[in-house]
Amino acid sequence: MSVAINVKNVVKKFGNNVIIPGMSIDIKNGEFFTLLGPSGCGKTTLLRMIAGFNSIEGGEIYFDDKMINDMPAHKRNIGMVFQSYAIFPHMTVRENVEYGLKLRKISKAEIKEKVDNILDVVKISEYQERLPERLPERLSGGQQQRVALARAIVIHPSVLLMDEPLSNLDAKLRLEMRSAIRDIQKKVGITTVYVTHDQEEALAISDRIAVINKGVIQQLGKPHDIYARPSNQFVATFIGYSNLFKGKIKIEDNNKYVVFRNGYKVLMKNLSDEVKDNQEIIIAVRPEEFSISDEGIKVKVKTSTFLGKYNNYEIIVGEDEIVSDMPALEFSQDIGHAAVIYNVGDELTLKPNSEKINIFTENGAKSLIKGVEVYAE
Repeated sequence: MSVAINVKNVVKKFGNNVIIPGMSIDIKNGEFFTLLGPSGCGKTTLLRMIAGFNSIEGGEIYFDDKMINDMPAHKRNIGMVFQSYAIFPHMTVRENVEYGLKLRKISKAEIKEKVDNILDVVKISEYQERLPERLPERLSGGQQQRVALARAIVIHPSVLLMDEPLSNLDAKLRLEMRSAIRDIQKKVGITTVYVTHDQEEALAISDRIAVINKGVIQQLGKPHDIYARPSNQFVATFIGYSNLFKGKIKIEDNNKYVVFRNGYKVLMKNLSDEVKDNQEIIIAVRPEEFSISDEGIKVKVKTSTFLGKYNNYEIIVGEDEIVSDMPALEFSQDIGHAAVIYNVGDELTLKPNSEKINIFTENGAKSLIKGVEVYAE
């Protein structure tokens, strides 16, 4: 039976090196929950603590109301899917999937029923026969990943843990498998904790996401909320693309404005009450939040790269501010049925959407938009 997971102020150290200084997360029963962050941020370390593979130096982890800190890994009733698949090459597909059930010493009839069902759910029934060409090593990466997923789920674990399960697949297969994993998880209803560094993958499959950096949660929420309203500069630049500009707050007649360095003012109706006149800020604008206009920020095209469905532009703002850390603009302006393609050296005026842009403190540590929860400073 699926369980909720409660992580309370857990600490992980390797010697004197503190990997996780104290993290708390509540994962709901049946939820698809993703730990997202760059390499070395602590996401896999936390997953291994939940699994029982890593010790816990502080805090508590609960499955429902039962603390599992000292419970051996084999008694936690977890299913685990690894980056490397870890399927047995000398066994057929069916034998791989049966393995965990045989260890539990249940009847042959029940094993057959459970395996038949899960092979059908993960769509690999046709590969189960005892033939040389049906051995796992002869299967594609995506098919092997389905075998690993079936083996993890067939034992009816309380929790399914997945550690970068798609990182060894090519781009097209990753798209196919992430949809399959999402569909399968919803069918079986198991509480799932998924680790990835791929932002698009996390946005596509998760019910909620915890964005982690240096062992600290930067933001926790639904994919759309995290993308639309990042809690700090790290989240804004790690999840998708954000162009960053320096600016100031200007308060006139009880109205609050964001002023870009070139003097262009944007009336903001959703700024926090704590902002002050002339406060230095960082303005984050995603590519799709710009539009071509007669008023706004004057820019010059530095480079233009054709990427199929759109052109990618790197731009210069003013004389010295080059927006180049991330792809700066991804747009084409439709006029009738023709798209305008801009060339290197072209001058444009871009207008940011005041309802969608994000504003951060000068050091980037905190959002200044109303209603955005602060997780780390």
